[in-house]
Amino acid sequence: MERTKAVIRQVKKIELSTKHLVDGLIAGNYHSIFKGQGIEFSDIRDYRPGDDIRAIDWKVTARFNHPYIKEFIEERDLHVYFIFDYSASGSFGSRCAKRQKAIELTATLMFSAMRNNDNVGLSIFTDRVETFIPARKGRRHVLKLISCLVTHQPRSMTTDLQQALVHASHVIRRKSVIFIVSDFLDQDFVTPLRILRNRHDVIAIRVHDRREQQIPDVGLIELEDEESGEQLLVDTSDETFRQNYQRMVRAEKRKLDALFRKHRIDTVDIESDGSYELPLKNFFRMRKRRLC
Repeated sequence: MERTKAVIRQVKKIELSTKHLVDGLIAGNYHSIFKGQGIEFSDIRDYRPGDDIRAIDWKVTARFNHPYIKEFIEERDLHVYFIFDYSASGSFGSRCAKRQKAIELTATLMFSAMRNNDNVGLSIFTDRVETFIPARKGRRHVLKLISCLVTHQPRSMTTDLQQALVHASHVIRRKSVIFIVSDFLDQDFVTPLRILRNRHDVIAIRVHDRREQQIPDVGLIELEDEESGEQLLVDTSDETFRQNYQRMVRAEKRKLDALFRKHRIDTVDIESDGSYELPLKNFFRMRKRRLC
């Protein structure tokens, strides 16, 4: 009972802390940025002069020896999914854990979708999909999703983003907006990412910590991989080591940026010890300019 109350308090705290930004995103035309991106099949009718011949249903036309047109309507109900990385690397953070920052940002977007009367769904993964909740509408449903994020106990420490994306391609049939929330330390996911992007509007939210970008000069330290448990003793006073590490990190980031650009995937970069308000607002402004 006490645990349930604690979870409710935590979810309410997240809701209150994100309310200002949610209001801003809604006022900043969340609707126009994500609505009206797709169409769905409605009906078949007789062809009339002036109709777009690209909409002719050739199978029906051949069957009845008379031209028929497919009619489409704009999708009214948007489906928004969050594919959330819950592997052990998310527990790292110099001030705030990457996972905590990711949960707050995800909650902000969930509440924005709720305010826009959208359907919201969630997939939590490590090296497997551990939880999948189909998209639905309503405040109660969104609070359930956020409670799931807050209380989830991962069954694995490692990451397999490829499996999560393959699973999403199989279970998310309707065209949706899909946010992938991860540190993207696992990069073997190109093929399923491309398949997912071909059908859905995919956005990558990359959460990182500044200590992952550069190692300070603090002498001998033992580094441990959060996911594998592998430990390594390094001398951080060695300037060559620190420079090589920074070059490696920058090269990996360039590689990931190039991958996202190639597949036309928008990205939002978030630091675990910084505010996500400005990066999120910049992302919305960028999307709005592109659609105008």
